Parts: sequence; C-alpha cells; structure tokens
Amino acid sequence: MENKILHTVLPVALVVGGIVLAFNVALLPLVPRAVPSRVLGKFTACKTIQQGDLLTSDGYPITSGYDGWGYNYQARSFNGFYCDSYRNAAWCQPYKDVRLAMKWNDAWLSNRDCDGDGLLDRHYGFAGYVGSGAWLTNHQSGEYEQDGETCQWNYFVKIAAAPSGAYKENGMWYEKNRRELGPVIWDEFAVIQKVENDSCAGSHGLQYRTPVGPGFGQFR
Repeated sequence: MENKILHTVLPVALVVGGIVLAFNVALLPLVPRAVPSRVLGKFTACKTIQQGDLLTSDGYPITSGYDGWGYNYQARSFNGFYCDSYRNAAWCQPYKDVRLAMKWNDAWLSNRDCDGDGLLDRHYGFAGYVGSGAWLTNHQSGEYEQDGETCQWNYFVKIAAAPSGAYKENGMWYEKNRRELGPVIWDEFAVIQKVENDSCAGSHGLQYRTPVGPGFGQFR
C-alpha cells in the first residue's frame, strides 16, 4: 500500500488510503515556554477560545464549535474532508472526496493560549514534542474505481510523541532498553497502531501494533 499513501508535498496520482502529515495550523517554534502563575493549581494567565481573540497560525479567528473547515479546536477534533484540513489547498484537490476525522490531546494542540502569543499552545512546557505526551488519531475513508469495480477503503492510525530517553535507529523509535516503540513519523513522533482495510487491495485489519501496547498513557 506504499504507493497509495496520501502525501502533503508531492501527492501521488491515486488516493485510496494513507495518513495526514500535518494540521493546517503550522507547528509553532520548538522553544521552551514560560510558565504562567497559578492560583489553587489553575493557570491564571491563559486565554481561552471563548474569549474570542485567539487565532490559528495562518490568521483565522478561532470560535467555539465546528468552523467552516471542520475543525473544532475547543473539542480538539476535526471532522470533514481531507482537503478541508488544508483550507482547500490547490495541491489537495485530487483527494477532495476523502473523508477525514482527527482527534488530538492538549499537548498536540491545546484549546488555550498560556504563553501569551495569541495562538493555541503546542507541547506546552516542553522544548519540543518528545516527552510531552502529545498524540493524534487519524481516520480516513473513501472509494476508488479499479477494473470497473468500486473499491471501498478505510485507514486508521494512532501517532504519539516519542517518550523522554527514546532514540531513533533505522527509521524506528526505541526505548532506552531497545524495546521497539514504532516507526518514525514527523521526526518526533512514532506510529503506534495502524489499521487498514481495502476491498480491492486485500488489506484487512491490523497492519501494525507497537510491542509496548497502543495505549497513549505510556508515551511520556
């Protein structure tokens, strides 16, 4: 199925499955964040979406609930079409009929701004994603024609930031004790579970599962 993966820079001609490589909201610089003051364990300097003055990194105002593209930043989710996740970018049009659902946690993309830059925080309190506990799930589905037959496909993947102390070797993340974590993706992340079904390609069910188990809680 390698020739059927969706790419973000050089798209392939045929779309039948794959993974989204980034949010439309660009990654923020990987620099340490200042920690705001707390009162009774709660942040006191964080802005929320409900206050109405937060923006995506490309300048779109963020509101509660789903926006016109399918993002619900408050609920940390996206539900729509693949191209909508990229603001209907021109390069994405061959994939415009691919459905996409994503969910993520606060470390991947928060629903608050605690560092005062007017944008939603990423990996807050960490210099980068490694060790932050960030994760994303990605579910795509669609259909294509092959030899006069309509082929149905769906693809689900779990992606987690590598834990502190992990290292990369030959395209794979490993724990310090050399236990495999998962294939490297986006440099700081590992694919920890992948499920793919394609009625015409013979792909059915689980394609990969990290040996440490696909639960997100252990990737810290």
